[in-house]
Amino acid sequence: MYINTLSHYLPSEVIGNEYFTNLNNLSSEWIVERTGIYERRKAGEGENTSTMAIEAVDLLLAGDNVPYSKNEIDLIVGGTYTPYDTIVTLAHAVQHHLALPDIPVVTISSACSSLLNAIEIVEGYFAMGKASKALVIVSDHNTAYYNESDTVSGHLWGDGASAILISKERQSESDMFIKKLITGGAATSGKAIEAVVLRPNDRGVVMPFGRDVFQNACIYMPKVSQQVLQACGLTIDDLDYLIPHQANHRISLNVINTLGIPAEKLISNIQYLGNTGCAGCAIALSENRSKFKKGENIVITVFGGGYSYGAMLITI
Repeated sequence: MYINTLSHYLPSEVIGNEYFTNLNNLSSEWIVERTGIYERRKAGEGENTSTMAIEAVDLLLAGDNVPYSKNEIDLIVGGTYTPYDTIVTLAHAVQHHLALPDIPVVTISSACSSLLNAIEIVEGYFAMGKASKALVIVSDHNTAYYNESDTVSGHLWGDGASAILISKERQSESDMFIKKLITGGAATSGKAIEAVVLRPNDRGVVMPFGRDVFQNACIYMPKVSQQVLQACGLTIDDLDYLIPHQANHRISLNVINTLGIPAEKLISNIQYLGNTGCAGCAIALSENRSKFKKGENIVITVFGGGYSYGAMLITI
């Protein structure tokens, strides 16, 4: 599989740490020390998970590197855990916007790991010969669901979306090759089914066992990153960049320390975007696309609520 091109959309409203100082008496220094976050984006009035995804798709298709017509897209896969509508799913809203009838359309939710599971669905459709050119969109509207008064996790969340065109065969020399993708579920580990939850009948996203999330994320992201490299006959020394799920900058630093990766190989956007959920890694890949050079190896690794996890090796 090949990533042909990608884009990202971020709402214009910026929420600095001082907002949570005024609301919850949490100092900016306290938030930065524990999370690395200085500010985050918040969807504005009239914006939601689907509208942000559509904005990302429009930016994608307006770009200079689109190698084929939108009418050649024969699969749409969405990823989100903060849907605007639970019946008209994220992917169906995008299909309607693009006016692409009679193609497979599906939306997946595996918390913050949804990006890689969405791409894995594409891999399956390609393998079965049911599609050859796919649009993947990931979007999370965390601020529609969070409890901002929660002093444990209310200050973590940001909003954003990303869109990716993926083809079965190479379309141009600038395509990025998806060399290997591994995902898994660790719901039998620790406090997986209660550590971080979003229950509609309760009070939004809460994280009663944040330490357990931290500990398991620091176990599974390095582990699966090594597995995806080893599956391709590579070592950590062959890795040029690591993009971990943007949950907490301390987690990211722990991951690279475990792997023995220097800080300059870590790509992070949580400092200025907050935790943008399953869109975070795709946004980071899009933000940094121009810096990647031919032959470089990039690993995206994720960890989500319910303790989903995965890693994807991309070669430029």
